[in-house]
Amino acid sequence: MLYGRIAAANALSDVYAMGGRPITALAIAGMPSDLVDNDTIRSIFQGGAEMCMEAQCSLLGGHTIKNPEPIYGLAVTGLVHPERHLANAHAKPGEHLVLTKPLGSGIVSTGIKRGECSPELAATASELMATLNTPGAILAERGLVHCCTDVTGFGLGGHLIELCNGSQVSAEIDAALLPLMSPEVLDLIASGCVPGGSKKNLSHTEPYTHFAESVSESEKNIYADAQTSGGLLISVPDENLTAVLEALEESSAPCAVIIGKTTERREKSVYVTTSA
Repeated sequence: MLYGRIAAANALSDVYAMGGRPITALAIAGMPSDLVDNDTIRSIFQGGAEMCMEAQCSLLGGHTIKNPEPIYGLAVTGLVHPERHLANAHAKPGEHLVLTKPLGSGIVSTGIKRGECSPELAATASELMATLNTPGAILAERGLVHCCTDVTGFGLGGHLIELCNGSQVSAEIDAALLPLMSPEVLDLIASGCVPGGSKKNLSHTEPYTHFAESVSESEKNIYADAQTSGGLLISVPDENLTAVLEALEESSAPCAVIIGKTTERREKSVYVTTSA
């Protein structure tokens, strides 16, 4: 059931990140029937259906095929006012960059697979990944922001670079401010629990990122860690910052951390320093 909840939350996040509210969803799954029993498949679909109910989104049906590895997701449609929609290309220089979920799900997932992650952190990560990004719709409807993206497979660095390039701005962030699911994430990095996707992300983002010499390898891995159902990265005008932080608290966002700011366009897309 948990797998279905996380996968559904990840799919629904795309609509919230654009300032919309999910309206309908179709479930799409591929299952190896010789390896996954019907009760497990039923549980996955039930988890996805529960997330649709939580999002007040109608689950219209779906399609299932046989597949060598289990896959499950939702094709989601939503509604957003054309003058209130959010995009990852609407940032302006001098805005605050706010993150709404802590980082580390890729590292934690690898730790779980290797049996090196504590049960407490595994439970925390699962709860965070199954949390909907509903604040995106609230912020858009109140007209408080115009630029937002969800942080998923490309990691914070990859999505921030897309935001900067699309908006023709650069960003300065403090790696010491990046929120973690737990300090244990650093222990997992030290033990080598960095997934291949995160390593590829770091390789991809390095040409567009200037890392200060003081930035550690662990901080670079956190910057590039591939997230599953991560939070929102929001570019917030200074005059709306207080209202945005209040709205995030009101909507029970997992966190509301200012990690840096946007600047005028410079040579690199992102400049990472650390105050640690």
